[in-house]
Amino acid sequence: MARVLHLSRRMVDPIFQSSNYQLANKLLDVSVLRQEAIASNIANAETPGYRRLDVAPYFATELRATLQAGDLAAAARLQPKLIEDAHARSMRPDGNTVEIDHELLQMNRNTVEHDFLTELISRNIKQLRLAITGRPS
Repeated sequence: MARVLHLSRRMVDPIFQSSNYQLANKLLDVSVLRQEAIASNIANAETPGYRRLDVAPYFATELRATLQAGDLAAAARLQPKLIEDAHARSMRPDGNTVEIDHELLQMNRNTVEHDFLTELISRNIKQLRLAITGRPS
């Protein structure tokens, strides 16, 4: 039994430790967090003084650098964060920086990215299931 567990762990680890899987997993985390920011931005579109939120832009740079360096452990530890969008400018007298058209466009883009990443991860899991059971899902 221990030998079977050892063999299957050897087969599974390369799938979940691959840089492609790790990248897709992290980008899916970013997509979920960005959706929360968009929802908050839309909900506060009429709140005076509200500042638009987005995922910190440095996260993508840090993730790319750790993956290029081959440091999967460091990439796994990286966590995306929401911050005020420093590039958003207020065109309104109340200081609110949310533009509904921009948020809706970002929401659509984020949905496409989320769907793509979910499908990519699902395919990896389906391939693993096929390798283990010999049957497609």
